[in-house]
Amino acid sequence: MAKREKSTFSPPALGGSSLLTVFAVLCLTVFALLSLSTVRADLRLAQHSRQAVQDYYAADARAQEILARLRTGAPLPEGVSVETVSVDYADHGEEIHSYAVPISDTQELQVEVRMDAPDDYEVLRWQVVNTGEWSFDGGLEIWDGDQPF
Repeated sequence: MAKREKSTFSPPALGGSSLLTVFAVLCLTVFALLSLSTVRADLRLAQHSRQAVQDYYAADARAQEILARLRTGAPLPEGVSVETVSVDYADHGEEIHSYAVPISDTQELQVEVRMDAPDDYEVLRWQVVNTGEWSFDGGLEIWDGDQPF
């Protein structure tokens, strides 16, 4: 009778290559999640920027409409104040028209225009101003080296 050889089953060696594959897949997954969160943050920033630009140009168009009404001599629009400033070299005073157009809850476009006549005007101020409430938080506590944390 022939002798039968014992066959021993040994699983294939997967140690190092398996660990390397799992590590690579884990790294790719983490990088994919980081990329996704970055894209979402960039999308939110782009949407806020777009809205801010739209709000500014809407306020700018409204301010231009008010200026056009002032130049045509139409009755003063609501919210426009007039201050007469005397000029030394002329018999009449200059009129400075001031008004503000809201851009958002925390910003407005403030305009000042000097008007001598409908054809003679000068824009003195066309400026975005923050109107939101600001409060000082007291600053950071910095360790001076005398006392332990």
